[in-house]
Amino acid sequence: MSYYKNLKIWQNARQTAMDIHQMTFKKLPKFELAEEGRQIRCSIKAVKSQIVEGFGRRRYPQEFVQYLTYASASCDTTIDHLENLSENGSLKDSATADKIYENLTILAKQIHGFIKSVEKGPKDQPKNKTSKTNEVS
Repeated sequence: MSYYKNLKIWQNARQTAMDIHQMTFKKLPKFELAEEGRQIRCSIKAVKSQIVEGFGRRRYPQEFVQYLTYASASCDTTIDHLENLSENGSLKDSATADKIYENLTILAKQIHGFIKSVEKGPKDQPKNKTSKTNEVS
């Protein structure tokens, strides 16, 4: 089993991606499926994928943080797409929009906290940034 699947942040991103996928096909008008619907599905899937790719580079904290930063930006993009769908009236189900918005807000906070954690590094390692041992986690 891949270890990234044990990450609560990845599990939340996965569930949110599934919720958005269902929302786009069940709650949006057909004309939105190829436009904003596709964009919101792509942006949330990017969040999940960037967490996985960053985790795969966890031996290199700077690269890990870089991919988590990309995930954060994609999460913001997903929120923007959701707001667009709500504001233009394409997503009329406010309960669904509110639930997804809440999940995205939690996910954004998780990503931010994860970035801070990776930047701090393991508790038992010295903070010497030039140390080779600091690159391995």
